[in-house]
Amino acid sequence: MVDVAVILINYNASDFTLKCVTSVIEKTGEGTSYQIIVTDNNSELDDYRNLKQNFPSDPRCTLVRSNLNTGFGGGNMYGAAHANARFLLFLNNDALLLNDCLSVLKDFMDSHPDVGVCTAQNFNEHEELVPSFDHNKGIRRLLFGRGFLEKSNPARYPHRKIDYSEPVEVDWVNGAFLFFRKEAFDAIHGFDTRIFLYWEEMDLCYRLKQMGYKTMLVPQARILHYQGVSIGSSKEINKEAYRSYLYVVRKNFGFLKFLFIKIYLLIVLLLKPKKWYLLGTILKGGWMKGSLAYKQKERYYEG
Repeated sequence: MVDVAVILINYNASDFTLKCVTSVIEKTGEGTSYQIIVTDNNSELDDYRNLKQNFPSDPRCTLVRSNLNTGFGGGNMYGAAHANARFLLFLNNDALLLNDCLSVLKDFMDSHPDVGVCTAQNFNEHEELVPSFDHNKGIRRLLFGRGFLEKSNPARYPHRKIDYSEPVEVDWVNGAFLFFRKEAFDAIHGFDTRIFLYWEEMDLCYRLKQMGYKTMLVPQARILHYQGVSIGSSKEINKEAYRSYLYVVRKNFGFLKFLFIKIYLLIVLLLKPKKWYLLGTILKGGWMKGSLAYKQKERYYEG
């Protein structure tokens, strides 16, 4: 068993994936043992061939391929099934380690057994600080906004746009870098694979809290995260985000909160004609059978 299993998903972005893998190898110190597992989530064949042909021959690195795009949670769980480590790092393929994050967080987690998951401080490709965590998107955040919550109760709602020097407890951390204690990850049964894309972090961290585990930002670990490369944007992606959000709210926060949030979103969107294409998704209230997961087709690789 190694210290850390680093799990990445590749989906039509093999050049970024290869750079990410290289950054892990180059930045990780000899005192931390690790394995790297890349799940190709049914990329186009040309992209997968590029990944396979240029994949490191390092025995610590493993490449596996799914014949179906199973989404963020499904792809990560596929990779996790090949892991044998004390800690699991789910790392976006459009991120690069800026320092020895694995060693920093391994040592932090070893000395803080009550922490279930933590993350690194995020910077964008212009070396600018970007938020590494967020507050649960419940009724208070919807009505008053992040800024009001952070000013009125900074102990409960830490400011997201500060370059912290000490670890901070938060509601949930950015999905670009999720460093789990394996036993905590197993206790909550990992990702909910019914969620194809978006809001997995809020769901995971909420369930960890219910099990008595904390979620932390550990700013001594630092990463560069190219913004928006791994997903992109479209009307269908936006629908998926709302679908997943309502599913997570209904699952974790109770029916009355779910109903209030659903009605609130409908009222807000009615005032924004350019967003009316989302109304059907909101009315269905997190009905996952409309998910992009049901629109995926198998693609097999030979060679």
